[in-house]
Amino acid sequence: MILCVGTTPATQRVMVFRKLTLDAVNRAAITVDGIAGKSVNVAKVLQELGAEPLATGFIGGDRGEWVRAELARRGISTAFVTVTTRTRQCITVMDEATGTHTELVEEAPAVTAANYTALGEVIQERMAGCRAVVLSGTVALGGPPGFYATCVRLAQAHGVLSIVDAQGAALADALSARPGLIKPNRTELAASVGRDLRDDSAVRAAMRELHERGAQRVVITAGQAPTLAFDGRGFWSIVPPSIQAVNPIGSGDAFTAGLVWRLVQGDDLGESCRWGSAAGTANALTLMAGEVTRSDLDRLARETQVTPVS
Repeated sequence: MILCVGTTPATQRVMVFRKLTLDAVNRAAITVDGIAGKSVNVAKVLQELGAEPLATGFIGGDRGEWVRAELARRGISTAFVTVTTRTRQCITVMDEATGTHTELVEEAPAVTAANYTALGEVIQERMAGCRAVVLSGTVALGGPPGFYATCVRLAQAHGVLSIVDAQGAALADALSARPGLIKPNRTELAASVGRDLRDDSAVRAAMRELHERGAQRVVITAGQAPTLAFDGRGFWSIVPPSIQAVNPIGSGDAFTAGLVWRLVQGDDLGESCRWGSAAGTANALTLMAGEVTRSDLDRLARETQVTPVS
């Protein structure tokens, strides 16, 4: 089982416009509703890959119940903590005339300390049966400092691989607990080390710095540009195939799912990133975040280039 922890699930609406005009009435040509949030996206992709995900976090209200029901419909196990605040909704606005994708994100409401205590109990109970735990996204307000760091230490106590896909204070705190892998993007990496990263050499130096600060493995994504990966001994460059993206939202989460799927099967970091990159690229071929097809992923994995970097 792979435990997918995220405190801010969401319902997701994708609206496609032939041409979007600001300060005017616009009528969508296509509207699709689904479920998302980083940990939910990870769980959806893992299920498609034949893994055994279990999603946990906070859900509330009618939207939260729909998230739970939709995951159950897909055969994905859940162990959510129900809260009094309503689960958020996010909206993706796509303008076909300009090829732009705009994400409108509703901030997750604060929860209580008691809610976090209950979530901690769920995670502790489920950790013993896990092969990996993925900690994704923003930590909802109301929790204890260093929530992700606490989860990483718990994973270590059970011999479970921990993956942190977060930024800011949540990532900085987690480093002190020596997570098995972190996966910021280049912008988040620059913020973590407090300086501009003008080329790949600077990115690799920053990756070494985060390794020295506690991350056992570091993966840095950059959209359709090459991903860089470091396992403490060597670097890899991972180049995805060129595609015409439909909707790139959620591709980072799909990358995380493909990556952890292969790591728990014993692949090295470079080969695991091949499948992560393929999953992220496959996600960009679909309208809804966190949706891939296995046929797309298998094809894209064959077309993904993985090269050791000296």
